[in-house]
Amino acid sequence: MSSRTLPIFPLPLVLFPGAALPLHIFEPRYRQMLADCQDGDGRFGLAYVIPTPYTDPAPSPGAVGCSAVIEKAEPLPDGRFNILVTGEQRFLLRTYVESDRLYRMAVVEPYQDEAWDVDDVSELAADVRRAFASYLRALESMGAAPPFQVQLAEEPASFSFQVAAALDIDAKVKQALLELRQPSHRLRRLGIILGELIRQARKDSETHARAKGNGGRTPPTAPELRE
Repeated sequence: MSSRTLPIFPLPLVLFPGAALPLHIFEPRYRQMLADCQDGDGRFGLAYVIPTPYTDPAPSPGAVGCSAVIEKAEPLPDGRFNILVTGEQRFLLRTYVESDRLYRMAVVEPYQDEAWDVDDVSELAADVRRAFASYLRALESMGAAPPFQVQLAEEPASFSFQVAAALDIDAKVKQALLELRQPSHRLRRLGIILGELIRQARKDSETHARAKGNGGRTPPTAPELRE
């Protein structure tokens, strides 16, 4: 993706390359954006913002987001839409441009990984793969549905994005992962996060087992991870 102009959809969510994300479109300006995207190439830019009551937050120039490809759009009777998008490529928001549209438009440029040591990254990816499998087993032991249902990529960079997207962690932590430009850094950070999640899942599993034995049920919880 070379520099281009994209509609910008600010949300308190993080989209990763290769990850699917369901969205609900209800504001008139984003209904307009959706219609324009459907008439165009079906893409917009999703950028993380911290939700602030009674304000209209917008990502600042220099923010990192991800282009979204619209896969499905289901219209609802009242004019709202449920859509499904897939993350395509990360971008750096350069500047906003004037437009007659209700939504924001911005010039963005590619935001790519830097070169990395293949052997080092492959070893880290193998460690994270094992940790992620352990985490899924811990969830399954509590009867919780696994958060990931597709084939994991073999390529380390894509794999790191898939795991980051699958974890139930704070959006600020996900945004920090999205901004990292070294797969090795993402994988090391994911290893730490998974270690914390596994410890919490095992603790919850023990609590769940005790509650089940007493005739009650305690739902699993995820730790709140913050930067």
